[in-house]
Amino acid sequence: MIVRIEGLPSSPVEAAARFHSRDLPEVLSAIETGDVVIVFEPAGHDHRAWRLAAVQGLAREHAPRRVNAIASDKEAAIAAATDYLGRAPGVTGQYFVLDAGGAGNPITV
Repeated sequence: MIVRIEGLPSSPVEAAARFHSRDLPEVLSAIETGDVVIVFEPAGHDHRAWRLAAVQGLAREHAPRRVNAIASDKEAAIAAATDYLGRAPGVTGQYFVLDAGGAGNPITV
């Protein structure tokens, strides 16, 4: 199941507080029904620590359910990542920051 988290403040401390107070109940409810992918809107690198800690804690607490998180606003990237996670039963407790462009071709001629 995908749970989208939107409208968080730009301050990492305020965003973490809002996630835990407003959005966590929905995430916990979703975990009761199966594996969960949390989709966050993109944010600065200063949001990485709290997001990763949240998803890792949820994954540990609710194993064997799998809980992962994605940060992206590109639907194609979100769809590709959720498809991958659906086929990767060993992946849990991870936070993926995505973009639609990718790294490009690593081999240039």
